[in-house]
Amino acid sequence: MTPFGERLRRLRAERGLALQDMAAALGVSPAYLSALEHGHRGKPNRRFVHQVCQYFGIIWDDAEALQALADRSHPRVTVDTSGLSPAATEFANLLAARIRELPEETLARWLEELQAVG
Repeated sequence: MTPFGERLRRLRAERGLALQDMAAALGVSPAYLSALEHGHRGKPNRRFVHQVCQYFGIIWDDAEALQALADRSHPRVTVDTSGLSPAATEFANLLAARIRELPEETLARWLEELQAVG
């Protein structure tokens, strides 16, 4: 599941909406919406995020935050470390190789630290 998919599912659940009804209102298939919620689709485009914001009445900072979340929600990430230090390249490769083994607490701590950097 991606961060955007998790948030989308939570928004839908909070309002008691069926996936089929929301998909119809947004003009997408239920299969697409389900795949997006489960992280089986890449990050959504800006138009779709805008539609979601309109559908849920999300405005201003919350809309920007949802778009930022969508931008960070591609399930297949490429990290370009060319021009960076050997440590950066090693870190990226080890992370890619071992991310499935990391405990959620470690991921949450690292995510918090990265967000604090800006």
